[in-house]
Amino acid sequence: MRLAFLYWLLALGCLGGIGLLLCTGGVCAVPGMDHAGLELARALAGPLPDRFMAAATWLGSIWVLLPLAVVAGLALWFVRRRRQAVFLLLALLGATVLAQAFKHGIDRPRPDLFPSLAALPLDASYPSAHTMQAVAAALAVAALAGRNRPWLPPLLLLLAALVAWSRIHLQVHFPSDVLAGALAAALWVAGLKRLLLAGPAKGG
Repeated sequence: MRLAFLYWLLALGCLGGIGLLLCTGGVCAVPGMDHAGLELARALAGPLPDRFMAAATWLGSIWVLLPLAVVAGLALWFVRRRRQAVFLLLALLGATVLAQAFKHGIDRPRPDLFPSLAALPLDASYPSAHTMQAVAAALAVAALAGRNRPWLPPLLLLLAALVAWSRIHLQVHFPSDVLAGALAAALWVAGLKRLLLAGPAKGG
C-alpha cells in the first residue's frame, strides 16, 4: 500500500514539478529541447508520414481506448478476474483524470512554432492526454498479459511510443508535454499494479 502511494506521489510530483518549471507566473517557456523536437518533426513531415501520424494518433484517444477497455474489463469481470478488470479500467481513467487536472492547473498554450498538421484541441497543451492514455493502457494490458505472450509488451509499448511521437509530429504538443505525460502515466500504473495485482490472484 505504501509503495503504491509513493508511486502516485511521484506521478503528481512529476506533473506538478515539470509543469511549474515550464510555466511560472503565468508565463510558459519553450526550452531548447522543445524547439529541437518540433524542428525535427517539421523536417520529417510529408504527405505520407503526415497521414500515417494523423491515423496513428487516434490510438491514444479516450474515445477509442475507453470502449476497448470497457469491453476487456467486462470480459475479465465475467471470468472472475475482477481485480484485473478494475486495474485495467482505473489505469486508463486515472491517467485521463490526471491529464485533465494538470491541463487546467498549468494551462500551457499549444505549440505555435510551426503550422499544426491537425486541428488544435481546445484544451491546454500540458501534459499530453493522448500520451498518458496510450502509455497507461499499454502498461496495464502488458501487466495482465503474463509471460505467455512475451511479444505483446514490446508491441504495446511501441504503439504507445508511436502515439507519443504523433503528437509532436502533428505539432499539437511540445516534447516536454509528451515526456512528462509518459513518465507520470507509468508511475500511476506502477502504483495501481502494486495495489491491485501484487498479491495472489483472486476472483473478487
